[in-house]
Amino acid sequence: MVPPSLSEDNIVPATSPPVAPATMVESVFSQFSLASQVAVVTGGAQGLGYAMASSLCSAGLAGIAILDINPMVGEAAAVSLEKAYGTSARFYRADVTDELVMKTVFAEINTDFGAIDVVVCSAGIVENYPAEEYPFFRFQRLVNINLSGSFLSAQAAFPYLKARGGGSIIFIGSMSGHIVNFPQCQIAYNASKAGVIHMMKSFAAEWAKYKIRCNSISPGYMQTELVSSFEPNMVQHWIKSTPMGRMGLPHELQGVALWLASKASSFTTGADIAVDGGYTTL
Repeated sequence: MVPPSLSEDNIVPATSPPVAPATMVESVFSQFSLASQVAVVTGGAQGLGYAMASSLCSAGLAGIAILDINPMVGEAAAVSLEKAYGTSARFYRADVTDELVMKTVFAEINTDFGAIDVVVCSAGIVENYPAEEYPFFRFQRLVNINLSGSFLSAQAAFPYLKARGGGSIIFIGSMSGHIVNFPQCQIAYNASKAGVIHMMKSFAAEWAKYKIRCNSISPGYMQTELVSSFEPNMVQHWIKSTPMGRMGLPHELQGVALWLASKASSFTTGADIAVDGGYTTL
């Protein structure tokens, strides 16, 4: 007897072959291709930004724009990427806190490359001051670069992504947007990164109708040149506090950056992805 919730017409015999989906999906590896696309990476001249720029170039980008405040390292980064990957790479000097500059630069990029598909907002700084001693002008400067700079980058990119029929914006948050770091004092940085993550979610909600996906990556302690400026005992404390027992390496952000940039993550928006060796699980 057939249960009341079923009908005999929709029962498929166990011996029937699998039913093919209405739309076949191409190879999962091909979904990571960025062929014919153009990416913009702010703060992409060095460090984590350069690592993520390299990842996107390795997926076949037609062009990449590297934005940075330092022309020397910016030009060198563009030359290096073009030589290594054959991607057309250009450097644009830009202060991410200047609204007019950002709008002008993104217009230039769109003219030079003919499109903008992916934007990585990775320009940022970190400082360590006890809260009671933090000079307010420095607090404002850090928040302006990390938070306002990400906002202005996304806003400047919007008309070109919309005209393209969609795209991907990747914000760089931090585990510091979820937890309070110890033993160093970095109240402005923590606040700015919490703001970046929540701002990303707001962008995602507002711009989903334009097929513009907005997500963020929140790195943990990463082994970069900046680490050498910290006391060895402090670095050891970070390592001991990380379940994986080590710091991350810049290339360990490359996979998630490529996934978020590509159509492999086509149903993902408003997500913050921690790459922190398990730090925020504690």
